[in-house]
Amino acid sequence: MFANGQTVIQWMEKLAPKHWAMEGDPIGLQVGTLDKTVRTVLVALDVTEEVVREAVQLGAELIIAHHAVMYRPIRNLRTDLPAGRLYEALIKNDIAVYVAHTNLDTAIGGVNDVLAGAIGLKECEPLEVVHAEPLYKLVVFAPEEAADGVREAMFTAGAGWIGNYSHCSFNARGFGTYLPHEGTNPYAGEPGKLERADEIRIETIVSGQLKRRVVQAMIKAHPYEEVAYDLYPLDMTGKEHGIGRVGKLEQPLTLEELCGRVKAAYEVPFVRLVGERSRKVTKVAVLGGSGRDFVAKAKFAGAEALITGDIDYHTALNALADGMAVIDAGHNIEKLVKPAVAEWLGARLREAGYATKAVASQVNTEPFQFV
Repeated sequence: MFANGQTVIQWMEKLAPKHWAMEGDPIGLQVGTLDKTVRTVLVALDVTEEVVREAVQLGAELIIAHHAVMYRPIRNLRTDLPAGRLYEALIKNDIAVYVAHTNLDTAIGGVNDVLAGAIGLKECEPLEVVHAEPLYKLVVFAPEEAADGVREAMFTAGAGWIGNYSHCSFNARGFGTYLPHEGTNPYAGEPGKLERADEIRIETIVSGQLKRRVVQAMIKAHPYEEVAYDLYPLDMTGKEHGIGRVGKLEQPLTLEELCGRVKAAYEVPFVRLVGERSRKVTKVAVLGGSGRDFVAKAKFAGAEALITGDIDYHTALNALADGMAVIDAGHNIEKLVKPAVAEWLGARLREAGYATKAVASQVNTEPFQFV
């Protein structure tokens, strides 16, 4: 059985939820339809004519790309121009294009985690937080004999996490009152008679992403016909997700040694370095794509060097004056995410019982030649 396109993207959005993208980022379905059977998914960095030909050869019905095929609004659809030819090839071959850009940069296991892991960064944190999960306090009142089951149902559904601690709750004994009316089927007592019941007040934490699932699980496990519960938004937030990563090398490296590691890990022939080659660094920031607006943020986060791409001349001068090292390895280093996404998505589809394959594009979309 092969997966529907919508099913494939539901899994993709578990890895890189759309609400993690930065404001105005053109993500999501850009060409074609997801309402079709998908036998093969091609995971690409860019969508070029060469990538489309690769998709046709593989029989792929869907391309998941990191960079948008439509970054700006189009003014025409002329097939005698490169962009028009690209769209024509996609449509004629019924290939849909779905884009995951800054949401994939942000994702756990996405672009920046892959880049950080490739050079051995440890204890990584986001360089800039773009989304913090809202947290809620869920309070429910259950009869003593049912409290353990209700509590466990909430935990199983994902409630009760505080940092790296699970199954967190507070419980207090008390009593509740209720008067069942005609047509009710009370768990205890009888219609027309005021009932007093010994109950446990159960309080736990639930993330905004999981609150509906947790509440549904709690109600299903609860013995009462009408469940009394409260859900309070909290000022504190849960897990933070963000652009870039800041982490530590296992041992200090000179900038020259770090450049060598970057070239080997990211499979690039050279890098541009801002900073003294012999300077030793331990804490390093990594950012896929253009790091122009993140040099100062990397320094504020305690990083001694920023590894990124597309650093312009004046940004480099400012970084040098500020004592911040920068390694410009080029925008194309994001290519490392292709096999990681294909492997993750393929594994999820197999686990769900689908025969749909996810394949990493082998096309090199680096526009520069190094001479």
